[in-house]
Amino acid sequence: MADKVLVYSRFPKSMMARFAERFELLDTGGKPAHEVFSARELGGIRALLTAGGSPLGADAMDLFPKLGAIVCYGTGYDGVDLKAAAARNIAVGHSPGANAASVADIAMTLMLATTRRILVADQYVRSGDWSASKQSPMMRPQAGMPDRRIGVYGMGQIGRKIAARCAAFESEVGYFSRSKYDLPYQYFPTLEALADWCSVLMIAVRAGAETQHVINADILRRLGADGYVVNISRGSVIDQKALIAALTERTIAGAGLDVFEKEPHAPDALTALPNVVFAPHIGGHTLESHVAMQNCVLANLSAFFEGKPLPYEVKSA
Repeated sequence: MADKVLVYSRFPKSMMARFAERFELLDTGGKPAHEVFSARELGGIRALLTAGGSPLGADAMDLFPKLGAIVCYGTGYDGVDLKAAAARNIAVGHSPGANAASVADIAMTLMLATTRRILVADQYVRSGDWSASKQSPMMRPQAGMPDRRIGVYGMGQIGRKIAARCAAFESEVGYFSRSKYDLPYQYFPTLEALADWCSVLMIAVRAGAETQHVINADILRRLGADGYVVNISRGSVIDQKALIAALTERTIAGAGLDVFEKEPHAPDALTALPNVVFAPHIGGHTLESHVAMQNCVLANLSAFFEGKPLPYEVKSA
């Protein structure tokens, strides 16, 4: 009999296919588990698969008295209450670095699209204004990448790949993180100092209580009127109201966003602004990344059911 795994978050069926070959999946479809399955069924669940950003606290864990492993699909695990899991001897696993390259790529895409006004240029061609030689102030020359100062907030695997890509574009790279590393980039002791120095702030920090709305009105003001912010981490890191105000009042020049405080993000004051480029949280959404993330999930679940430590366990609590 196949081991049972509860699918706690809503995932496309195609993303679950490899897991279904190895385990018996009890899929909630993103609904509360107790509304889909009986208490008897939930009482036998030993492993749970979730999206890292889905809230999973103590009350939810208590629905599964035999739960021993929470496995996150992806790098993030910010939705999981690690202290509650540790108190219940529940191991938490994730897929560290599995999507780092693709997320770094989308960060670069958003930065270039924003700083070079690619969406504006696209519309300039589509509208016929270019062929009609119609002048547009939005098409004036913009600063390029050589010698541009790029600040990377968070120097994990994604941050390092972003930094390497920016350096290849002949940009100056600086960073701020909890630790200083032996890297060929300038280290800044505070986020404020990094924001004062750079013209593009790339957010690659892990989400958590300590980073909630850390990109606030003051940090945005420090970027300046020619500054940009690009966020590929979690929407919670930016104070969205402050960002809307900064973009509206031209406190900063623009933003590139793949993540939002509430997802999926509906049209609102933010999406109405012309100086922002959006993506629907697709940073890690490449074929290669999904295979790598699924490999980590399979390794974690297989190890758990074999009575072994999770190979990709989240250590901090």
